[in-house]
Amino acid sequence: MKINEIYKSIQGESTYAGRPCVFIRTTGCHLRCEWCDTAHAFDEGREMTMETLLAQVETYSCRLVELTGGEPLLQKEAPLLVTKLLDGGYTVLIETSGSLDIRPMDPRAVIVMDIKCPGSGMSGAMRWDNISALKPTDQVKFVIQDRSDYDWAVGVLERYPLLNQRIVLFSPVFGTMDARRLAEWILEDGLSVHLQLQLHKYIWHPEARSV
Repeated sequence: MKINEIYKSIQGESTYAGRPCVFIRTTGCHLRCEWCDTAHAFDEGREMTMETLLAQVETYSCRLVELTGGEPLLQKEAPLLVTKLLDGGYTVLIETSGSLDIRPMDPRAVIVMDIKCPGSGMSGAMRWDNISALKPTDQVKFVIQDRSDYDWAVGVLERYPLLNQRIVLFSPVFGTMDARRLAEWILEDGLSVHLQLQLHKYIWHPEARSV
């Protein structure tokens, strides 16, 4: 697999935020979101064997692992890696853009799937049939840039009732969307969603890598 970086940090997103986590960041992404904060993963990385990768993860003595990118589902070895980690007793999160089929992934893993809002410039890439494949343990993330994105996201929740039976995360674009304003909209509309802040960007410098 081509890997951009492996590191241990505090999980900054999803309902697992605040927990120590080992991140496996793969190289490569077919999308170009306007607010992307991991452009270094587009091309940078090195080839690693499955055995070497698993051995490095083991050195961190942490049982929560996230596979992220870039877009990890572009890597044909990703399903096997996830299964091996799960068989090894790890809790595995998979952060994905929602543009690729999530069904090949081991059902024991937790999918954290983006639904790209128009502000990302990539909403047309969404694979909508992924919604019906979401398990009760999976989570869905909307990254909100402005009121238009918010209204669009609310419309998606109305069109896909299944999402209201899943964990839905509304995350403000860091440095662009005011978190307090987003919180106020959520409260005014009585939404049953989680307001998500990127915790790692408040602990470390927003542009710091490997944190």
